[in-house]
Amino acid sequence: MFLRRVVRPLMMMAKVKETTGIAGLDVVPNAKEVLINLYSKTLDEIKAVPEDEGYRKAVESFTRHRLKVCHEEEDWESIEKRLGCGQVEELIEEAKDELKLIGHMIEWKPWGVPDDYECEVIENDAPVPKHIPLHRPGPLPEEFYETLEAVSTNTLEDAVSRAKKDEPAIASSEQQSK
Repeated sequence: MFLRRVVRPLMMMAKVKETTGIAGLDVVPNAKEVLINLYSKTLDEIKAVPEDEGYRKAVESFTRHRLKVCHEEEDWESIEKRLGCGQVEELIEEAKDELKLIGHMIEWKPWGVPDDYECEVIENDAPVPKHIPLHRPGPLPEEFYETLEAVSTNTLEDAVSRAKKDEPAIASSEQQSK
């Protein structure tokens, strides 16, 4: 009985999230702790990227900010409100994805490309490899060009003939003043 009197008001004070409202994204009851853990791990792993790389600077910057907010705020609502980047569950997914990306970046080392590296240039006439999608539209039907030419020609001829019919006579300055 005593426990109910104490625990129930405490539970009423702490707002419990029942759903994220996003299909497939479950509520994380200890989201603050999970975020702090993920952000700390991100800051540790990003140290493998050279200090002068923009990717490292960007990741460290926003991760430190988010970690600071998580330490300063008490509950998930204030974290979401202060960061303004979605729900804490979405932030958790983002942090997990960033950790995966850091692993890939360390493997790929995009910062290690030598200055004299030459990549293959595909000219317009060269066949495009199958794994590269073509973003050029196919040829238009001949009817399109015939219609376009007819419209363009008729419009121009019509405009010229209308201009000749409606063209006001230009009066000399002497006639205008009379």
